[in-house]
Formats: sequence, structure tokens, C-alpha cells
Amino acid sequence: MDITVAGLGLAVHEHLELHKNRITPLPGKDGGKRISVVTGIHGDELEGQYAAWLLNRRLMEHPEYLHATVDIYPAVNPLGINTIQRSIPLFDVDLNRIFPGENGGPAAEYFANEIINDVKGSDIAVDIHASNIFLREMPQVRISEETADALVPLARLLNVDFVWIYPAATVLQSTFACSMNSVGTRCLVVEMGVGMRLTPAYGEQLTEGILNLMRSEDMWDGKTHCTHTPLISRDEVAFVNAGAAGIFMAQAQHGSPVKKGQLLGIIADPLTGNINERVTAPEDGLLFTLREYPVVYPGSLLARIVTGGSRE
Repeated sequence: MDITVAGLGLAVHEHLELHKNRITPLPGKDGGKRISVVTGIHGDELEGQYAAWLLNRRLMEHPEYLHATVDIYPAVNPLGINTIQRSIPLFDVDLNRIFPGENGGPAAEYFANEIINDVKGSDIAVDIHASNIFLREMPQVRISEETADALVPLARLLNVDFVWIYPAATVLQSTFACSMNSVGTRCLVVEMGVGMRLTPAYGEQLTEGILNLMRSEDMWDGKTHCTHTPLISRDEVAFVNAGAAGIFMAQAQHGSPVKKGQLLGIIADPLTGNINERVTAPEDGLLFTLREYPVVYPGSLLARIVTGGSRE
């Protein structure tokens, strides 16, 4: 069922609307629980679009397995998606920096508040993001220390490669996930892929994970095909930054284990033909972030390596 969540009047007789698809169980099935799948908060992050499409199809193909209400919000920032912009055009604000918004506030804040009010009350929310155009990420869940006890057991079920538990001091209170967790809706943040692109394998992997999570919560009793047990790490992450300008050419495979001193890539100088820097791994670990956009400058993030953790 296509439901309009919020609307705003725009210039030149145009109207901004936020839609969700609500899928409910067949008559006679228990539908007391609710899960919300949210994506498209940033207009340049499209990986969640594919996952939303797949999830819609799986649920519609097998309604007999569904025992909960599923709300799918595929494009929370529709203007950003339409114009290939991260922020909300016209208002020039990052939607994920103004939650929970304010009902009587400016237009963008009102819009954010309507989203929060609509998702609030869900038993679980999954907030799907992609990386930006510069970096490619393995499918991962990011959780703050203060919510780890409640969320890590759920994150283990999502069929991702990595769960990153990061210090509470780095948490931005104005994000969608932080706002949802603060009002009692358990919200998991998924990061995967690269900006402005689709990685079908990642979307398929996450869709199985969402169904697996639903199965564990008695929302779904169909089969799932999970193939990944995530590495759980409490911020045991090494950052690799460029020491020179040039064109970064990766030599290591994204998502692979690496050894300390292993060549991750080179920074080449197209003008002279020189190699300005040979970039090596600072520690043993799993290469979960790798530079996608090749132009770099001193300080540009090239890679992230998770150096410790457990799969138990």
C-alpha cells in the first residue's frame, strides 16, 4: 500500500512528497510487530534502493510467510535523489544532521520531524546508507558503544561482513538512527557499497539479512540464505591516508585480508610518470574500506582496516 508520509509545498506550484510502501500480513496472520526499512536519506547514496526493491518483491511473492507490518521508505530525500545531491536541494541542508526536526520549524526540520513521527513505534528500524563517491565499503553495521548491548545481537543477524562499535564521543546526536534509538525504536545503521552506484551482490546480501532478522523476531517464517557471520570490532580500526598527491591505483582487493607491510596501492604522477607513494598496510587485518575515486591529495582517506575483533 502506497502511503504519503509527508508533503511540502515548493516553488512554481510543485509539491514534495515522501512515500512509503506498507506491506501487512494476510488476514488471520499475527501482525502486531512492525519493522521499518529506511533508505535514501542522502540523495547520492543509492545502494539501499536496490535492497528496498528486492525486499518488496520477496514479501509480495510470499505473503503467507509474513507475520508483521513492514514499512519500506525507499527515498527519504527524494529531491536529493532526483538531483544527485547528498543534501536536500533548495534548503541546502544535510537531512541526517537535523533529526529529530521540529514540527513548527523551517520546512526541512518539519519534514525530518514527520519522518521521525512516522517511523516511531516500530519494533526495529534499519537505516541503509551507501558510502560517498570516494570510498567503497563492505556491508557493515555501525553501532555506538551506548547502544551496543541492545543492537549487536540484532546486527549479527543481518548477514553483513563487519559490525563496527565506535566510541560514543563520535556519535552525532542529530542523525536519524540516534534520534530513533533515543525514542525507543531500535535502529541499525547499515553502510555498504559506493555512492551513486548499485552493487547488486551487496543488496542481495542485505535483503537476506533483513529477512533473517525478521525471522528471529517472529515477523517472517520463510527460508533465508545467510552466508556471512560478521566480525564484531570495538573500534579496532587502522586508517590509511595519502602522503602525496596523484592518482591512487589499488593493488589489494577490497574485502580481503591484508598483512602488515602489504602493498595496498600506489599514488602515481601522470605528469612525470613517477610513483609518488607506495601505500602499505600498517597492520594485519581486513580491508573493509578502499578508495574508489582515484584523485587524491595529502591526507585523503585511502583505506580502513579492521585489525581485531571476534566472530563469536
